[in-house]
Amino acid sequence: MKKILISDKLATDGINYLKEQADIQIHFEVGLSEDALCEIIGDFDALLIRSDTVVTPKVLQAAKNLKLIGRAGIGVDNVDIPAATEMGVIVMNTPDANATTTAELAIAHIMSLSRHLPMADKSVRAGKWERSKLTGSEVARKTLGIVGFGTIGRLVSQRAAGLQMHVIAFDPFVAPEIYADLGVESVSLDDLISRSDYVTLHCPLIEKTKNIINAAQLEKMKSTAMLINCARGGLIDETALYEALKTKKIAGAALDVYENEPPANSPLFELENIVFTPHLGASTNEAQLAVSVEIAQQAVTFLRTGEAVNALNLPRVSAEELKKSNDYMNLATQLGKVLAGLSLQPLTKLDVALFGKAAEVASRPVSVAALIGVLSGQVSTPVNRVNAENIAKRQGLVLVESVSQEMLDYVSLIKLTGHSAGNTITLSGVLLGGRHPRLVSINEMDIEVVPEGTLLVTRHDDKPGVISAISSVLGEAAINISRMQVSTADNQQQAIAVISIPEPLSADLLAQIGAISAVNQATQITL
Repeated sequence: MKKILISDKLATDGINYLKEQADIQIHFEVGLSEDALCEIIGDFDALLIRSDTVVTPKVLQAAKNLKLIGRAGIGVDNVDIPAATEMGVIVMNTPDANATTTAELAIAHIMSLSRHLPMADKSVRAGKWERSKLTGSEVARKTLGIVGFGTIGRLVSQRAAGLQMHVIAFDPFVAPEIYADLGVESVSLDDLISRSDYVTLHCPLIEKTKNIINAAQLEKMKSTAMLINCARGGLIDETALYEALKTKKIAGAALDVYENEPPANSPLFELENIVFTPHLGASTNEAQLAVSVEIAQQAVTFLRTGEAVNALNLPRVSAEELKKSNDYMNLATQLGKVLAGLSLQPLTKLDVALFGKAAEVASRPVSVAALIGVLSGQVSTPVNRVNAENIAKRQGLVLVESVSQEMLDYVSLIKLTGHSAGNTITLSGVLLGGRHPRLVSINEMDIEVVPEGTLLVTRHDDKPGVISAISSVLGEAAINISRMQVSTADNQQQAIAVISIPEPLSADLLAQIGAISAVNQATQITL
């Protein structure tokens, strides 16, 4: 039974969907303080939130079982994603569920600014009839500049085209054919700012986009231009915006989001040429329903299959791809553990190569699984496919992967090569019958080992009596040998033995085996 905590209000349809799942147990509690959330979060596998819950490093430290944070909506400013990644917690959102709603609000603000609707409403309520003062302008044949051409930006462009506006856009991460398909001109940010009659923001708030509209950009805008932000607070320097509006450097602005929410005592409130809404971008019945149902479905899919739809800190791999890769991932993890156990020094580079049928599955999950095996037990943080690459980088371990359709003695084979200072260890593993994992070589010495339980691995001189001496030590200690494989290297006087034993040896017993004159190294590995 998987447990999900819902700490913000979600639409009833999303909650009902979760209640219908026989393997899901939900707990609904809103308005939790950080301390209160920390007290209860440890029991849950997933946390579903909107914008009110703030997920801090402190919360994540308390979330011992947490695997997923699901944001019903697009913005994740309230989640410390680097800390979540470090703790191996997936963060996902619903970027498209409220896209239409946000796009429509941006268009509404464009129309509202163009026809002075808030001022007109206020004027009529005051008993005035100021038709000449409230003369507006048409949006048709005007230039709309869209900063950020993702899903919402594209929806805005389609609606603007229906209003006969000329649309230009800036987004360095969007392919040229996307612009071409929508009939939108791709331009630089400076070109967009200087040419547009209306500038609307639809990009995420990251380090590179913070204050993307600042005093310098406002200075380049037309004096008749208007600025709309229905994306994220912090994209606009509000102090610079205040000066630009007050001095009529630009004609107007409309804000749905703010640097601080709510924007208490903002000097912008003094001005008449700006319109405010209280973060209504996703506030329609349709959007609330869509984001709630979508995040509920995504959470269930992940908890059941491992498929992370709309994950922000993990590459997307479908459930079908994960299923195909799963046995290879398990093999790679076991090989990684053996490799780490055999290495006498910290690894600096890990080569993961897939051959034959193994090369037909998604390679990244398999390579990351090998990393997990290498790193497990080496660091205090639990290692999983969310944080493995980050931890490896911090440890100075470089991952290199390769694939080849070539078959090396086996239909499918995984080869791991670990590099450390002055030493290289190579392991190969296969799936017998497509399902049963086997370790089949260590440093090019052929050996068939079932990678499970505790393995005692010795490197010793290839001479009579060594295996007998090792067996005697184990026999005197009443340690049963369930399997034993021995291999020698061609043209060398060296051999390797891999012995499966029911439990780890004591330090004294391991030292006794290492003290046998012909034994050069004795290592035990628990899988």
